[in-house]
Amino acid sequence: MSTPSAVLARGAPREIPQHVSPGLWTLAWRRLKADRVGMVSLAIVVAFLAMMILSGTGLIAKDWAREVGVNYAPPTFVGPDESPLAAPHAGPAVAPEGPSAASDFQSTVVDPIGDVIAELRADKAAAGGAAPPSSTVDPLADVLKELRTPQSAPGSGDPLADVMKDIQSDRGAPVATAAPAEARAATLPFGADKWGRDVIKKTIKGSETSIFVGLAAAAVATLIGTLLGALAGYHGGRVDDLLNWFYNVFSSIPYLLLILAVAAVLQQKGTMTIVLILGLTGWTGVFRLIRAEYLKHKGREYVQAADAIGASNARKMFVHIFPNVSHVVLVQLSILAVGFIKAEVILSFLGFGVPVDVVSWGSMLNEAQNELILGKWWQLAAATIAMAALVTAFSLFTDALRDALDPKLKGLAGH
Repeated sequence: MSTPSAVLARGAPREIPQHVSPGLWTLAWRRLKADRVGMVSLAIVVAFLAMMILSGTGLIAKDWAREVGVNYAPPTFVGPDESPLAAPHAGPAVAPEGPSAASDFQSTVVDPIGDVIAELRADKAAAGGAAPPSSTVDPLADVLKELRTPQSAPGSGDPLADVMKDIQSDRGAPVATAAPAEARAATLPFGADKWGRDVIKKTIKGSETSIFVGLAAAAVATLIGTLLGALAGYHGGRVDDLLNWFYNVFSSIPYLLLILAVAAVLQQKGTMTIVLILGLTGWTGVFRLIRAEYLKHKGREYVQAADAIGASNARKMFVHIFPNVSHVVLVQLSILAVGFIKAEVILSFLGFGVPVDVVSWGSMLNEAQNELILGKWWQLAAATIAMAALVTAFSLFTDALRDALDPKLKGLAGH
């Protein structure tokens, strides 16, 4: 009989625990969660994206164009504007009550012909109401008398009387008096613009345009750069030479001048126009990086194995190689989104951006430059703070994402 110890000694099978290595995205998420600055930046970016979606669906800032305050209403923490220039915007003045309200005012202006008028009135009163002999004769008195006489005669008078009568009869009722203007607030939580619109709601609505333009243009530029870079890096040869020449033509022109030149040629203002302008001119950086990644990966063993089993070029490019370079694409997408948000603000500030009926952070800054001369700084501050918060958070999140997706950090964190 064999004892259990003897069975174990002869090498009885034992269950060996299997360890599955985490994937690239799992390791990246672990490293990103360990980065506090990156997570805070991600929360801020998600908050701005949620605000853009809610504004686009009309759940918030739907009535941003409503004039709820007086013109240039200051923020509440500043207090109402007490300057004399703000008095006409505060509402209609209330007349003082009482019979002696008009007589209480004592004017210091001296009438130069006051004595002459007083003498003429005294002479008229002494003559029993008749015109004094020395009174001045009105040279137009006879003309006015002739003009007034035909008005009382039937069949003559005002030549527009019949027209006005027809208009009133067509309307069926006399013209109604206008309703009193809606009372406007003297102050708002963060102030109002020159039309009395709330600056906070205007900033939220402006974020919808600026963020959408940044993300959409970044997606277009990333798509173009990825496709052209994959073709150039994988095929090489004449395809690579042709696409490199095309890349050199675009990169040789200063970027801002290229944007302004395309915008001036199109001569059309609109959100989609800005998306196309930025997307068609901002793909060069993505092209250069993706081309280098495809040159590096196309000679590796897994691509040769895919070639050995008969995989097509398109399958090797976008099914086998692209997942290994997707982290570069994602980082470039984040970088371009930040740059295009700032580019939209610059274009709208210079007058090449969105039309006048669309609000964005750039159009707000364009309006604020005239308001700042008058000392009205709140619209400039609101647009600047919102843009600075988003761009800073997006930049910090992009840096954290780049560190989390860097394969060189594999094994140093997140293991």
